[in-house]
This record gives sequence, C-alpha cells and structure tokens, in this order.
Amino acid sequence: MVRPLVVGNWKMNTSREEAAALARSLVAAFGRPAAGGGTSMGAARDGPEIVVCPPFPWLTEVSAILTGSGIALGAQNMHTETSGAYTGEVSPHMLKGLCDYVLVGQYERRILFGDKEAIVRRKLQVAQQNSLKPILCVGENADQLDEGAGFYVVAEQIEADLDGATLDDRLTIAYEPSWTTMGRVAPPPIRYVADMVAHIRQTLSMLYSSTIADQMRVVYGGQVNPRNIAEIASQPGINGVLAGTASTSATNFSTLVAAFANQEVNR
Repeated sequence: MVRPLVVGNWKMNTSREEAAALARSLVAAFGRPAAGGGTSMGAARDGPEIVVCPPFPWLTEVSAILTGSGIALGAQNMHTETSGAYTGEVSPHMLKGLCDYVLVGQYERRILFGDKEAIVRRKLQVAQQNSLKPILCVGENADQLDEGAGFYVVAEQIEADLDGATLDDRLTIAYEPSWTTMGRVAPPPIRYVADMVAHIRQTLSMLYSSTIADQMRVVYGGQVNPRNIAEIASQPGINGVLAGTASTSATNFSTLVAAFANQEVNR
C-alpha cells in the first residue's frame, strides 16, 4: 500500500508575512482535525501525505504554524557536510529535528548550481544519516529529450544517485524533467509521463528487486496545476506530485491534494 504524496516547493518565493499566511491557510484548508471528532481532508487516513518546502529563512516560523497539523515540513536543499566553513550553506545537522523531508537533485540545483551525480548521491546519503526523508528528483533536459535519450538519462541518474542509499518507504523518487519549465511552454503528454514512471519502476526492479520497485513512491513534477492534476492523478503508478508555482496558492494546492484523496493504493 503506497500512500500518495503531495509536495509544495515554494522555491525562492514568499516574504516572511506571505509564508506565514500561506502556511496558516493550508492548515485551515486541510491540516488540523475538524470539529466534532472528524478530520479534514489532509489529515484523513485515506488522504495523501502533504509536505511543504518553504525558503530556508521561513522554516522555523512555518514549522511552528504546522505543528500538530499533520502537514510535514521539507527543505529545498542542503549541503553535503554536517558543519564547516561553508558560508551561506545549510547543513543536514541543522535541518535534523526541524524538517521531515529534503529535496535532493532538484533540476534547478543540477542545471544552475552544478549539482552533479556525486553531489546528489552524497546529499541523499547524508540526508538519510540525519533522519531526513529525501525526495530524489530525476529527469532529462531539453537537449536530451530532443536526442531521444530521456529514458536512458533517467535510468543513469537513478543508478548513480541511489548507490549506497537505504531503499525503503522513507525514500521518494520524483520525475521532474527540466524542460517543462526551462525553455519549453507545454508540459509533456501524460502518456509520456506515465511511460517514464513505469520506466523508473522497471529500472528499480532491474537494479534491485520488483518488491522495491513496487513499494517505492514515485511522484511527478513539471507544470503541475489545477488544470492537469486530474489527468495526472488518474495514471497508474503515479503516487503524487511535486508542485512549484501552484503550491504558493492555498486554493490551487488544495485542488492538487483533493485529486489524490482516497487513493491510498499502489495502482
């Protein structure tokens, strides 16, 4: 049984006031237990697990707002070392006990900040060593797509990034092709996304086992929004989404969560 996961990556957006207001709106929408003993959508047992990833400066304040809500907190990035002379960086030791999740290998980190496979692999390992749940992002860029190499690239990333990792239900893989938001307007056809998710599971099966492939939570990220979420949620094997822009609106994010409500199955 795989519980769906809906993640909101706020990226470099929101002021302090906006972040607090957004967090409170999310809690009001589906976080806290409802009056009368029932539960709101996000807190229900058969609803998806919900994670928000605010910018680093707002983590502590957002954490306080989310306390007791059932909404988990995630970090957008972290350094490979637990401490040291790395001005401006945030270590996994700093996030331990504050965050539940951390994004690793997100395409902007790979493309704009040079996070190569060795760095992504190291981040994943130290995240697990510090009791953080990594969400490993993989995906091809525009040139690799045009060359027809997308499936090969994703398989290579998975093999390289998961080397030495603990493979259990605390690890999530997010298929997040960079070309959906960097240079291309249209998101990929849903059939392509479904085929890639199936390819990710096949790769896991070949590298490890069919049991690991079946139990691994695989989500999709790439221009996820209220207009296409129903189609995404209907696809077998897609266990949730990693949303960017849509997650900075409580109304839009609630629509994403609703699409995966009552889907606590490995379809």
